[in-house]
Amino acid sequence: MENLFEQLLNGLRSGSIYALIALGYTMVYGIAKMINFAHGDIIMVGAYTLYVSMEIYHLSAVMAVIVSVIVCAILGILIEKIAYKPLRNAPSLAVLITAIGMSYLLQNLSLLIFKANPIKFRSIIQIASIHIGTITITGTTMVTLVVTIIAMFLLALFIKKTKVGSAMRAISEDKEAASLMGINVNQTISITFAIGSALAAIAGVLYVCQYQTLLPTMGALPGIKAFVAAVLGGIGNVPGAMLGGVLLGIIESLSKAYINSQVADAIVFGILVIVLLVKPSGLLGISRIEKV
Repeated sequence: MENLFEQLLNGLRSGSIYALIALGYTMVYGIAKMINFAHGDIIMVGAYTLYVSMEIYHLSAVMAVIVSVIVCAILGILIEKIAYKPLRNAPSLAVLITAIGMSYLLQNLSLLIFKANPIKFRSIIQIASIHIGTITITGTTMVTLVVTIIAMFLLALFIKKTKVGSAMRAISEDKEAASLMGINVNQTISITFAIGSALAAIAGVLYVCQYQTLLPTMGALPGIKAFVAAVLGGIGNVPGAMLGGVLLGIIESLSKAYINSQVADAIVFGILVIVLLVKPSGLLGISRIEKV
């Protein structure tokens, strides 16, 4: 029983990181109707920015995290302006190929700068573990859960209570109608990329605190898993991305513990296939009838 509880905690920790990344996928899809496959690599940029800020420029951990968030938010805006905005009316296949190209561009730039060798990085979370009976809750787990809950709460508040959040919801419903109502569509899309990338930076910081190793390809697998989480919850649906991320993390953790760690990833991607077959709109997604 104790082992099950610890596995659930591990799943919640990993699932929280997937949920933060999935929010970026789902926000961009909900507004721009595109899949930004470079989003996973923003995690890598956030983690390397943290490393450079602390190890080379000797910033404090808090300042380094803030710098990571700012750098990733600006990077998200630049990616949208340079790579995606010119393709706003292009076929979806062109946008998809551009997104994959941007992903490889970020990975290879990182490879040129930091080389392929893994870089060890000591976690910035130095909080003692809590022991409840035979169950141990690590400081990384506690901080990950708290940070994720706060980030999701603030995001939900931003979307529901602010003028920009209202613009986001209007554009996700009907971009042309929102434009006719005076909403600045380009500016709102840029803000969406900035927020999604900032959340990815936080996810990158938490991810490197958990695994304590930096690699140019470190964002690829969690990025794809977060995409699965977004599809599982219903891509384009913010609560769905949160739910999908947490569920995916728990399923992955239990699969590693009770089935086989080598097939855990296969189970995760098998879930994507099943969801697409049974309920393509996801657990909380709404099926929409496309007008022709």
